[in-house]
Amino acid sequence: MSEHIAKTRTTAVILAGGTGQRVGLSIPKQLLKIAGKAVIEHTLVTFEQAEGIDDIIVLMAPGYVPDVEKIVAKAGLTKVAKILEGGETRNETTERAIAALGEGLVEGEDRNVLFHDAVRPLLSQRVIRDCVTALERYQAVDVAIPSADTIIVTRTHGEDGEFITDVPDRSRLRRGQTPQAFKLSTIRRAYEVAAGDPNFQATDDCSVVLKYLPDVPIHVVAGDEYNMKVTQPVDVFIADKLFQLGSTAAPVPVDEVAYRELLSGKTLLVFGGSYGIGADIAELAEQYGANVYALGRSSTGTHVENPEHVDDALSKAYSETGRIDYVVNTAGVLRIGKLAQTDNATIEEALRVNYLAPVQIARASYKYLAETQGQLLLYTSSSYTRGRAEYSLYSSTKAAMVNLTQALADEWAGDGVRVNCVNPERTATPMRTKAFGQEPAGSLLSSEAVARTSLDVLLSDLTGHVIDVRQQDPTRGAASASGFDQALAAVLDRQSDV
Repeated sequence: MSEHIAKTRTTAVILAGGTGQRVGLSIPKQLLKIAGKAVIEHTLVTFEQAEGIDDIIVLMAPGYVPDVEKIVAKAGLTKVAKILEGGETRNETTERAIAALGEGLVEGEDRNVLFHDAVRPLLSQRVIRDCVTALERYQAVDVAIPSADTIIVTRTHGEDGEFITDVPDRSRLRRGQTPQAFKLSTIRRAYEVAAGDPNFQATDDCSVVLKYLPDVPIHVVAGDEYNMKVTQPVDVFIADKLFQLGSTAAPVPVDEVAYRELLSGKTLLVFGGSYGIGADIAELAEQYGANVYALGRSSTGTHVENPEHVDDALSKAYSETGRIDYVVNTAGVLRIGKLAQTDNATIEEALRVNYLAPVQIARASYKYLAETQGQLLLYTSSSYTRGRAEYSLYSSTKAAMVNLTQALADEWAGDGVRVNCVNPERTATPMRTKAFGQEPAGSLLSSEAVARTSLDVLLSDLTGHVIDVRQQDPTRGAASASGFDQALAAVLDRQSDV
């Protein structure tokens, strides 16, 4: 009989000992809010969701441990095992982490450890997976990306300033990121050797291994450009924008049986349900046993811009079924033209239908969704990332849907209400046909594909996300790429999208 080999435990150590001095703050920069959450919360959630991570230890700036404890408790981060005070230097902080990691280990037992800067909140799951996998073969692992800039070496000559002394070969230069991953025994040994050096000082842990354990190879895992470090004031702005524009891969579809189990007996309201995406969502959900109310101007006389119509629709559904689990708003108008030549009636219609109506639907739905811990689903357009000429009303209101989604997801999180926003690529709908006429076959997504992805989002645990639906995956019309790669693709495709 083969002997059972226990899996090596993997711990993420979040180094959060820095202050906010360089970004001009009176609090540590890891507590700064970006996209509605503290920077450190974004980082912790990433590791919480990583399959290869068993537990998390946080080393926080002295005096701010209670702040992190509150964040962890509110977000329900179950993998966070310890929150400790960091040291005065990066080296001292790492040494405290090593000591904590060694507690409870029996002789000969080892573990994997990933040291990550708390102020790199845009870390991808791919990088985490690659680091954990690399530790199966190597004792030390770094994460780095090629340098896009030419690096120069300078020397200062008195009052004359700096002068170039060397220009290294850029093809061999890399920009280091985190995580830096190690076998615990390796990084502990490196620091033990370094302790005998009276001039020991290092800004990262791989350099400690490189200098004091020169026989240990340090493998390099490819990082990514989004894994930026929030250090300077401009980084705060960039990170916030990346979170705003970053889209999420559509959830993996469940099977037919699961759709029926998850939707049977649930109540779904679809505003804008007369035709197009809304009608397809209603039809699909009804097939799987949901109580569906498809509401529209032409079918039920429901005008989404009329608050009384919205209230009446919600009240009726609740009185008849005793619950409201999902509220979807696909209603919208697309008016093309130069703003200076647009009359007041057209402007008011666009604002009332595309902006004020979703706000009213959200406000009126809240009490019902809080009861069932349900979800509100809104819709945007790829034009939300940047306004386009002659689409000023449409693109600006679609940008507002993204901001509304992110704000409400944060505002309603405590009550368990999820809010998401679907961003379909150009889709074959009656509204689009009315605006653009007939377009080449195959150039548009089908409304059925968008409806199917919309159901997947409703049945997921996602909240506060923009979910792209694109033609890259012909089996369902949803993008297979994830996160910020999708955002980049959306920006590049904006020339032709609306």
